[in-house]
Amino acid sequence: MAHAAQVGLQDATSPIMEELIIFHDHALMIIFLICFLVLYALFLTLTTKLTNTNISDAQEMETVWTILPAIILVLIALPSLRILYMTDEVNDPSFTIKSIGHQWYWTYEYTDYGGLIFNSYMLPPLFLEPGDLRLLDVDNRVVLPVEAPIRMMITSQDVLHSWAVPTLGLKTDAIPGRLNQTTFTATRPGVYYGQCSEICGANHSFMPIVLELIPLKIFEMGPVFTL
Repeated sequence: MAHAAQVGLQDATSPIMEELIIFHDHALMIIFLICFLVLYALFLTLTTKLTNTNISDAQEMETVWTILPAIILVLIALPSLRILYMTDEVNDPSFTIKSIGHQWYWTYEYTDYGGLIFNSYMLPPLFLEPGDLRLLDVDNRVVLPVEAPIRMMITSQDVLHSWAVPTLGLKTDAIPGRLNQTTFTATRPGVYYGQCSEICGANHSFMPIVLELIPLKIFEMGPVFTL
């Protein structure tokens, strides 16, 4: 999860997030190069004495500053489209979880386990124990296995919400009357936090998401039914 004074992105816990971090660094290097080039041109303009002010035609220069931005856009667009298609792939998921947004809590349904349904509310400050995180911990966590493809079916019962877990690279809108889906495969166990990322009313900031990812062997023993 994020910590105070953090500058970069959270550590990746899924292959998609790893690809997003690589693309972020790739785009950032291109931005640095563009900024350096523009600042260098400004510096030359301000410090170099103009010796010829009658030149009004420079075909070579115009060709370069027309083609170069197009090449830069291609270098950014190709990896971006690749990641976009990767996020839409659904490769035979092992589990399907349905998440329903409400004002202001989440309902989860384990469709592969006899329709197990439970609500997940934020823990009030009076109920927090030592080590719990204020505004992020919930009474019922979503327990899922690692190294298994999981499909999330996301919708809403009232207004627009957004189910987002940054460390997994997930952010999917919950829309009333529409069922969106996203898939992910966690690579390591742990507890990961997210929040509703769509302004949905007065208590929008009190809709945390907590995923507890455990080894598949432990999950198959039935810990999900202890919620």
